[in-house]
Amino acid sequence: MKSSYVIGFVISALAITLVLEAFEKPAASPQKMGKGIAVFCAPSFDAAKLKEGKAPLIKGLGNLHYKITTRSKLAQRYFDQGLTLIYAFNHGEAARSFQEVIRLDSTAAMGWWGMAMVLGPNYNAALNPSSLEEINQAMEKARKYYLNATAKERALVTALAKRFPTEAVKDMTPYNTAYAAAMKEVYEQYPGDAEIAVLYADALMNEHPWNLYLKDGSAQPWTAAIEQQLEKTMAAYPNHPGAIHLYLHAVEASRTAQKAVPAARRLLNMLPAAGHLVHMPAHIYIRTGNYHEGVEATEKARLSDSNYINQCQSQGTYPLLYYPHNIHFLAACAFLEGNSKKAIEAAWGVSRNADRKYLALSGTVQHYYIIPYYVLVHLGKWDDILAIPAPGESLQYPRAIWHYARGMALAAKGRLPEARQALKTLQGYAADESLRSLLVWETNSSLDLITIAALTLEGELLSHEGQYNEAIVLLQRAAEMEDKLNYQEPPDWFFSVRHTLGDVLLQAKRYPEAEKVYREDLVNLPENGWGLMGLFNSLREQQRSTEAAAVKARFDKAWQWADITITGSRKY
Repeated sequence: MKSSYVIGFVISALAITLVLEAFEKPAASPQKMGKGIAVFCAPSFDAAKLKEGKAPLIKGLGNLHYKITTRSKLAQRYFDQGLTLIYAFNHGEAARSFQEVIRLDSTAAMGWWGMAMVLGPNYNAALNPSSLEEINQAMEKARKYYLNATAKERALVTALAKRFPTEAVKDMTPYNTAYAAAMKEVYEQYPGDAEIAVLYADALMNEHPWNLYLKDGSAQPWTAAIEQQLEKTMAAYPNHPGAIHLYLHAVEASRTAQKAVPAARRLLNMLPAAGHLVHMPAHIYIRTGNYHEGVEATEKARLSDSNYINQCQSQGTYPLLYYPHNIHFLAACAFLEGNSKKAIEAAWGVSRNADRKYLALSGTVQHYYIIPYYVLVHLGKWDDILAIPAPGESLQYPRAIWHYARGMALAAKGRLPEARQALKTLQGYAADESLRSLLVWETNSSLDLITIAALTLEGELLSHEGQYNEAIVLLQRAAEMEDKLNYQEPPDWFFSVRHTLGDVLLQAKRYPEAEKVYREDLVNLPENGWGLMGLFNSLREQQRSTEAAAVKARFDKAWQWADITITGSRKY
């Protein structure tokens, strides 16, 4: 889950556009101030708004304590909560906590440090240039009052000051590097301090946000040092929520995500009121084939976030994008374990939580809106699809995927001329280069997703007409495009083209090729029942009964939570 913005109670349409475009995972490149602008916020970072009412003390956030210099015991409690919320990526609620620290004790340097920290960049978010004035004011206050603070606090304030320019710049790389170097010095000075160890690892990760692995799962040159720092920190502090959270993000895109399963399981129940942390284990489980654990984690996270949003009147990024992200994960994990009822319910839950006010402005919100289209196609719910009204004409990405879903439904029902018309319309969207800039999580272009949809639908139509070889060529192109999508969780193409490609290869009696496709699928989505059933069929058709029986046993285990029966890698 990715970047975020400062969203006020009342905000202009232009500002909202910038907010939603910037609440995205930074692409595999350094964060640029001109592109990503980010701070999760609920309800607002506007100073006047932050002073409206007292921040809550939230139960269920663990017992993290980091002693600061303050004359107020209550300010200390709010600081501890704010730091915990930073680790939980709820920066808006953290801001309210730090504002309360400042209200209770304006001379507490670390209250101002915390405010600057949450207004600044984080792993999911680049720096918002419009926040620089507030950041620098906070840092000025922190430096003013740190003379009465401890040497450790002064070191943290001094290091954080290196993170921010005094005015907007195009490239934040020098500042990210300077901050990481400064935090390394602080860490070396205080090697036994858990929070400094975690903040140092965080600084290292923010030098390369969402750019730790290549698409083939191989590590970038800087990744090993980050993992080693986090593993060293977790060895010393195995139940530190911040260290575990960062570690899960650090390894999720690798081919060795399995090593993070024990840490993920520890995190699950650690801070029950921090929904994002409750959900985070699913980032690992979806990569390791532990789909049922992913379902359980996301169901808990959904309840946690629902309670938080309702009780704390949370506004801004967290309810807008974090909460539906949790439900999105539930839909994915449920689908992959064959629990169609939960997958469909969660898909519609994501759609309901796609805030209609921002639908026209954000590719991410549009993607949430149409998750049911993807899920219903893969579950073969043709009547349900044909009952969905068309999205508004201005919503080109949703409208394109609506035509894809309808085309698949019409083809399955034998209404091929109508399906061909849906394909023609879909291909028109796929030819519209203006859609290339409409991004999902600032990660993948909606045009690429539409193109995959068009190739898949055309391949499906050809297979219905018995033109298997021609269909396979198109589906192979679609799978190649899917492979080129940037890493995202859950995957932006919802789900694997190989489930269709493998099935068509089986229909064409090209069994060894089908086997290869399914084995590739099971690398991408380990132990998913759809891929296992396809692999079983491909081996059985090759008279490899012993291997087929072993795969069938794996399928039975993977499918133990399913509420549907399948005989192939797709339901249609």
